[in-house]
Amino acid sequence: MKKYAISLLMSFLFVLLAACGSSDSTDAANSSQAGESNTHNLRLAHSLNKDHPVHLALVRFKEIVEERSNGQINIEIFSNGVLGDEREVLEQLQAGGVDITKVSAASLGNFASQYAVFSLPYVFTDEDHFFRSMESDAVQELFNSTADEGFLGLTWYDSGARSFYTKETPIMHPDDLQGLRIRVMSSQTQIEMMRELGGAPTPMAYGEIYTALQSGVIDGAESNPTALTNGKHGEVAPHFSFDEHTRIPDIAIISSKVWQDLSEEQRQIVKDAAKESTEYQKEIWASAVDEAMEEAKAMGVEFYHPDLEPFREAVQPLHEKYRKDKKIAELLDAFEQLEE
Repeated sequence: MKKYAISLLMSFLFVLLAACGSSDSTDAANSSQAGESNTHNLRLAHSLNKDHPVHLALVRFKEIVEERSNGQINIEIFSNGVLGDEREVLEQLQAGGVDITKVSAASLGNFASQYAVFSLPYVFTDEDHFFRSMESDAVQELFNSTADEGFLGLTWYDSGARSFYTKETPIMHPDDLQGLRIRVMSSQTQIEMMRELGGAPTPMAYGEIYTALQSGVIDGAESNPTALTNGKHGEVAPHFSFDEHTRIPDIAIISSKVWQDLSEEQRQIVKDAAKESTEYQKEIWASAVDEAMEEAKAMGVEFYHPDLEPFREAVQPLHEKYRKDKKIAELLDAFEQLEE
């Protein structure tokens, strides 16, 4: 009887120890699975080259996120358009194939109409007004307004003021654009702006501009001074006129689904990293523009500063038209309140 009691006690202890071991193993497994489920490997794609200030800012964003998340968020960057152009990558983001991308606000206007506000001419009086507006609550609300479209805005990057550059003569007045074929981005507002100014809008891919200028398919284009050197456009269009008709930012966006999967702490890390990358990009962008102008002058490009008032007056009908969209009107009002 005594032996039986001892045997029974030993069996009980064995079962108890086995249960404890099983519990410990289960807890460890659960903990491991939780850690794995909290790790995110994200794909960031864009169409810029690796020397572009926005790419360098996105690299800074990646480095900050990975460091501060202790490896819980890893970002792989695909540059140079290897996964497609802006529209294609944005569509991939909505479908789940890409997690983060950089898109011109002009392109975003085709997916969320309120982003068309940035393609309207003379929304911002100068660079300081642009910076204040982009850092405003109104823009943050805009970033958050597209969750149902499958993406959210993270931050913005400076893309400079866009102006006209031409083959034959400078653009000192809207009348100088009469009959000229000017390359514009594939944006309805940009096409309408060109028509209001009297030119013939000619949408085409950026990579086609040099040959089109050289062959006479177009008479000019519009962009910031870096296009003169990065795209070598200054070789075939040596007249650059600072009419500064638009300031269209680049917008870094993230998939709504990915954003929902991040913890609150991870979201804050991503937000902070995005903001810091913008401050970094503003600095290197300003340097890039200065360097481009010096290089362009050495190429033989001449720079002109026309009176902007006739240009502003010519495009007022466009503002009146787009103010019929309530969301755009609210943004325009918010930006106007920030003028000095």
